[in-house]
Amino acid sequence: MKKIIPLLIITLLSSVYIPQASSIENIMPENKAKTQKVTPVKNKYEYINLEWWNGFSDNNLQEYMIKALENNKDLKIATLNVEEYYQKIAIQRAGELPAIQAGFMPGYGNFTRNTQESFGFPIIASYELDLFGKNHNKTTAQRKMYEVSILDERTAYIAVASAVGSAYINIIRLDAMIDLQTKIVDLRKEIFEMMDISNKEGIVSTSDLARANESYILGITDLTELKKQRTQLLNAFAVLIGDSPNNIEEFKRTDWKDFCYNGILPEEYVSADIIAQRPDYIRAEKMLEKAGIDVKIAKKEFLPTINLGGLVLFNSDKIGSLFTTSQAAWGLGGGILQNIFAGGKIKANLKLKKLAYEKSFRNYEKIVLTSMQEVNDTLVAINMDKEKLAKQKEIQKLEEKDFGLNSLKYDEGVISKLDLNQREENLMNVNKMVYSSNFDCMIDYINYYKAVGAKFNVL
Repeated sequence: MKKIIPLLIITLLSSVYIPQASSIENIMPENKAKTQKVTPVKNKYEYINLEWWNGFSDNNLQEYMIKALENNKDLKIATLNVEEYYQKIAIQRAGELPAIQAGFMPGYGNFTRNTQESFGFPIIASYELDLFGKNHNKTTAQRKMYEVSILDERTAYIAVASAVGSAYINIIRLDAMIDLQTKIVDLRKEIFEMMDISNKEGIVSTSDLARANESYILGITDLTELKKQRTQLLNAFAVLIGDSPNNIEEFKRTDWKDFCYNGILPEEYVSADIIAQRPDYIRAEKMLEKAGIDVKIAKKEFLPTINLGGLVLFNSDKIGSLFTTSQAAWGLGGGILQNIFAGGKIKANLKLKKLAYEKSFRNYEKIVLTSMQEVNDTLVAINMDKEKLAKQKEIQKLEEKDFGLNSLKYDEGVISKLDLNQREENLMNVNKMVYSSNFDCMIDYINYYKAVGAKFNVL
């Protein structure tokens, strides 16, 4: 060719190191069964086992649950994280494929004592031959992180569903406490007014009147505190379902007297298969597998890197004849490179990955134990709180019977209205205790639902 422009120089370099003389043991556990592949679900309701929530027979709760799944910001972030890790797989997988680049290079210069313009069109290809499977291992490790992100998403959905259910139940609990406390305040006000009249007639001492007034004021203070707690909880509930706290007055909920749970939960035994379906349990397995792959990758850093490359260059002083075969130059090549000395970097990296694997294994063991603990704790709480509720209901029946007898005495003129009001206040306090314990049991059910990862049959 008459014209020559500077050719592109392809440098195929890689950092590879000589393996150490000592043997590298395989620290992956033997005969460990691989966990199933984790894939995202199209219907996110599958994450939370929406049918289980039918046990509360509350349409309002169902609507809030669906609204939270659609609008909760944490859930949207969790879903975006899944998509982010999926794209990271695509990026890493590209490292297993050849890379091809092309460009256009117009120029002007002095060649063979002639000053003239020229045009170049280079096509460059490069490929790292993955003879030892290192790049494939990196892609597999990234895929494990993608599966972990799916499990994190599932965990987030279960956590939000549990938070919505618990918040809704606690709001209804506060509705009950406020209604009962309002009746108590009215009774204490009436008692104070009657004692004030009796004090003026010299029947009741001033100290007894002062105690009645103090009791009345404390009742009002307790009522105000309950209302504050309900408003704050409604504000938090609004955020959970992705709504504005300005709309809390419009939030519908079932009357506390009608709210109940009709589902059936196991009392003592939980299958190990149920615990193995917890997302954090599966996540720990995935992280353990990923750590094992990282050890394999670290071992393969001791091996050589083999690169292949090629170049096709079209060059002409006229753009119209640029792609003619007479104006083309091409070349193929390859290389095998290995670093001789790196200051112990690769050996230290292998030790680091082994330590990371050991930490993942210990975390896996910890998750196994804590999973069993959490499930057992929730079952104990269910059984103990149900037993406590049963005893409190016995007390409630006795108080109701006592109040009924005193009502008859009042009708017959045996006792005063003041005495009857005091008996009624005792009954209201017992009712508060019973209803609060009843809602505690419902919170226990949600804690159990969360402890088993929402993975159990609806009974």
